Amino acid sequence: MSTEREADKIELLQGTLDMLILRTLLFGPAHGHAVAHAIERGSDEVLQVEHGSLYPALHRMRQQGLIAAEWKLTENKQRARYYRLTAKGKKALQAEQSRWNRMVEAIARVMRPA
Repeated sequence: MSTEREADKIELLQGTLDMLILRTLLFGPAHGHAVAHAIERGSDEVLQVEHGSLYPALHRMRQQGLIAAEWKLTENKQRARYYRLTAKGKKALQAEQSRWNRMVEAIARVMRPA
């Protein structure tokens, strides 16, 4: 990856990362590395998910009951914790998406006044 492309990467805020994790798990269970990779790939590599942010977020969300986890073997036969969305997590995702949409619309109004 070029240096210019590295400079274009954006670090995620905690609440935004939680929303993106929930959205990623909506497609099915995944281990942490796969979650991070899906977010990065889905953003065309603009968003960067650091392990130092990802795993504390997954732990916190598990404690909140938004996701559940179980140990399984990966495709490479390595043991990894797989995370899945709970019913509570699905509700939280819907609420967070609604808040996110309102915020994006509000920022757009400020950035492009009539």
